[in-house]
Amino acid sequence: MKRFYMTPGSCSTGIHILLEECGLVFEAWIVNLLAGDQYKKDYLAINPKGSVPALVLDDGSALTEFSAIAWWLAKTYPKRKLLPESIEGEVRVLGIMNYAVHTLHTQGFARIFTTERFSSSAAEQESVKAQGRQIIDQGFAIINRELAGRDYVVENFGIADAALFYVEFWADRTGIPLPENCLAHYRRMLTRPAVRQVLAEEGYAAVLKQDGQAG
Repeated sequence: MKRFYMTPGSCSTGIHILLEECGLVFEAWIVNLLAGDQYKKDYLAINPKGSVPALVLDDGSALTEFSAIAWWLAKTYPKRKLLPESIEGEVRVLGIMNYAVHTLHTQGFARIFTTERFSSSAAEQESVKAQGRQIIDQGFAIINRELAGRDYVVENFGIADAALFYVEFWADRTGIPLPENCLAHYRRMLTRPAVRQVLAEEGYAAVLKQDGQAG
């Protein structure tokens, strides 16, 4: 059985959603980032990068990095249509997914959530957070234009939408306003059964009630 290493409410939530969308049976293993579980010997033997998510396959090999796991799921389970068939559509999906992960997350939200990694000086940390917020606002403005007239990144739900969801979720949880098209995308995602299931399992069922999406 596959083993999924995740932290509730983190970027791994997006992969959790994709696993449920694929209808896979897997064991979920919680990695407590605040307790430093990601740096413990047993976990580093699985993922030497010391990060989540990680997906251990049936043969014992491990996949790491959001984009790599998402792409593997899309290619391994093509009937789920998590990637479009055209090369143009696939490039669009990969571009937006990687922008969400590597800019909005790694450059923007990381400056707010893990400010000390960017500066050890207490005097500079407010500036670091402000820079992170600027990156987030600019990033969502770009994504907002990309989503104009669209329900999802392409015609169907796919791997880029799972990546966008987790950064939209972070914005919602931290009081950062989402522009119109991003907000519509976020609310649309909240209606998907897999998303509702994952949020409930990860302890965020209240989000659905607050948004009027309780089933």
